[in-house]
Amino acid sequence: MNIALIAHDEKKELMIQFCIAYCGILSRNNLCATRTTGKIIAESTGLQITGFLAGSQGGDQQIAARIACNEIDMLLFFRDPLNPKPNEPNDMNLLRLCDMHNIPVATNIATAEVLIHGLERGDLDWRNIIK
Repeated sequence: MNIALIAHDEKKELMIQFCIAYCGILSRNNLCATRTTGKIIAESTGLQITGFLAGSQGGDQQIAARIACNEIDMLLFFRDPLNPKPNEPNDMNLLRLCDMHNIPVATNIATAEVLIHGLERGDLDWRNIIK
């Protein structure tokens, strides 16, 4: 599975803790992330992560393009709902593309844990069939 990881600045530490907790599952998949998020996850966990540009420089749009081309199977996007971001339209575009292409997406840790456990059980194997 190809899993994209994005975290707003206020949620990066939470993303690191999530990746540490589920390193075993994540290591069996292909991971990609925006630059800063990917760098700190890789440094903290040793996971191999394909890095894109920083989110503010278009990294989220690079991930959006992969979603549109059905090259991403899951998006873990830890968002900060309390502080508006200048690039929030890009965030909404990512979520819209996930809806359009039936990409499972988590925007908080609770949903991310449901998805990661489903991934481990094989609940997302249907993504391989539609490719």
